[in-house]
Amino acid sequence: MCHVPEQAFTQNELRTPVGIEGRFVKRNAPSLLNVAYRSRLFHDGRESSLEHQVWQPLLKSNEMANPSIGHVLETIRTADDYDGLFESAYGSAVSMEAVGLALASYQRSLLLADSAFDRWRYGGDDKALDPAARRGWSLFQESGCGSCHRIGERSALFADGQFHDTGIGYARSMGLDIGKQKIELVPGLEIAAGLAFGTPAFNDLGRYEATGRSEDRWRYLTPSLRNVALTSPYMHDGSLPDLRAVIDYYRMGGAGSPNQDRRIRPLSLSDENVAELEAFLRSLTGSGLENLQRDARSVPIGDVQ
Repeated sequence: MCHVPEQAFTQNELRTPVGIEGRFVKRNAPSLLNVAYRSRLFHDGRESSLEHQVWQPLLKSNEMANPSIGHVLETIRTADDYDGLFESAYGSAVSMEAVGLALASYQRSLLLADSAFDRWRYGGDDKALDPAARRGWSLFQESGCGSCHRIGERSALFADGQFHDTGIGYARSMGLDIGKQKIELVPGLEIAAGLAFGTPAFNDLGRYEATGRSEDRWRYLTPSLRNVALTSPYMHDGSLPDLRAVIDYYRMGGAGSPNQDRRIRPLSLSDENVAELEAFLRSLTGSGLENLQRDARSVPIGDVQ
């Protein structure tokens, strides 16, 4: 429901997923692609281990709403289609630890690399990246995007593992209308780059909810840009519908919140530049997603009778 295989293991149709009985989930579902490489999990980084992380959606009242750990274990233990599987895999009966290991092991298999950018930068294939994407890569670096979405010679997650205030959390919490801000596309032609928040009101303080430190208010974990073209909508609340909207948001310098990361500033980008940046971001899409999707649907779910 939240990490749909056919939607790049996220949820493309809703800004934020819907849990049990239609209950509202306040944050966008991050893709599980390459989650094996993440050192912090959830938008607020409250977990660091996949084995531990899996229990939160199983138990949270607005997600799967199982009443207890024991209830989950008993449900699996008495299911005919799981009979003997945990004993075979782990040498013991179903346990909290084994359930975490099983789900984490599967998530670590969801690897998607071999993008056009990889083949060009790391594989030495000069023909792998078209001119627009190459120019977009240059603009990405020149605009400072790489200071948060980092890569190196041997690491290319396009994420720094840190938490930043992009202005989105503050704007939403304060009920600010930033739709009146203007972007000059060409001399004499401006557009209003607004955010339309159409989901229920809630309080989301970002990293603060995990640490209790005031300086972490409205900071969220930097997402990886790998396969980003597949994982719309964007931002922690799913408020930006497509890559163009994300680029435009940063082009106008964010929401201008008091503690917004100082690196976010208005950018002098033409429409052509925006198209080149988008071409670069699309070049980060890996190869073989259809194999992961096929594998995800290879086993019947539940009692098919």
